[in-house]
Amino acid sequence: MIPPFFPFSKFFIALFTSDCVDRILRRLSPVIVSALNGTDTQRKLIPHVLFDLVDLENRPDYLMGMAYSWCSTICENRQSFKYWERLLLVCLEIGFRHVDVQTRYGGTWLVHTEHHRKLVDVVFESQKSEAIAELLCAWTIGHTLLEPEHALLLKSCTEHLADLLNLVPFSPRLRRAIIRFVELIGYKGLEAVGVEASIRLLNHLHVKVEDMYSGSEWAKLLLATLQSPEAVQRSSNRYWELLVELPTFNVMREWLEDLPIYSPRTTTHLIDAQEWDKLECWMGIVWMLWPPGAGGIAEDDLDRSMLLLFRQRPGAYQKLEQRVGRWNQILHKDVPESFQPICKRASEATQQDIL
Repeated sequence: MIPPFFPFSKFFIALFTSDCVDRILRRLSPVIVSALNGTDTQRKLIPHVLFDLVDLENRPDYLMGMAYSWCSTICENRQSFKYWERLLLVCLEIGFRHVDVQTRYGGTWLVHTEHHRKLVDVVFESQKSEAIAELLCAWTIGHTLLEPEHALLLKSCTEHLADLLNLVPFSPRLRRAIIRFVELIGYKGLEAVGVEASIRLLNHLHVKVEDMYSGSEWAKLLLATLQSPEAVQRSSNRYWELLVELPTFNVMREWLEDLPIYSPRTTTHLIDAQEWDKLECWMGIVWMLWPPGAGGIAEDDLDRSMLLLFRQRPGAYQKLEQRVGRWNQILHKDVPESFQPICKRASEATQQDIL
């Protein structure tokens, strides 16, 4: 039986086997919560306990939920603590410093409260890379995605994302956590910071295929983001290349659902800006997703776009042929009948220009 309040010590923790520590932790958490809500005498012992818990080597997954609940209680009673902001960061370290954002924690269930909104401000105002990574980890693991309060916390966090660019460079862990977070909130979530800020953030992250938890979600996000006028000139070429590569890495079909209708504005913006490398990638996407026909690009527009592209990039024909062929092979579909004739007309017109 744990006393009304039981201060750990580094020496004490070291004496116990992992099984004993497990039993103690399960009994200790409600005692901590009671002390946080208790008298001044009890609250004075809180920092000693929390700082000792930081040194635990083997941390069970359920400690994440405990530490997260302590954060809520500290925020609720923050006027009773002189250094409550520091205590919040310590709780996050206890619960999430060991967490790998790429790992699934299926049994973890975090209870989100309105008091956690204050946690957002404290963490981002600290400008501490690890603390921000820990907070993002807390919101991208376990079964937390359908709770209304969780959605509000994600929105609040998203509004801070643009300011993260002041942390240059991101720590590797923070970078992974942000990539996972952006993947979770998707394009609609990024709308909160605006397209320009979203592009700056993406350019700063340098996302690669191996960084992705779900290639299908990134395909949807990039497809929506890169079609904006701001993205034509400000986005990294690498994201256009990544978007056209993603289908070859991701054989799952679900990302083809709920695609936007083809808009000729993206092609027009790329041509007007003379972004030929990006146009080369974009034409590959158009042939994969919106070939001429119902809901796709008009053949006349495609003729003109391909001609302008081949004039600037003579080798684009071979690249397109490989990409479109590989993509349709993955989906067990035939290459669109109009592909070869349109490419041939554009290629022949380009040769005549040379002559």
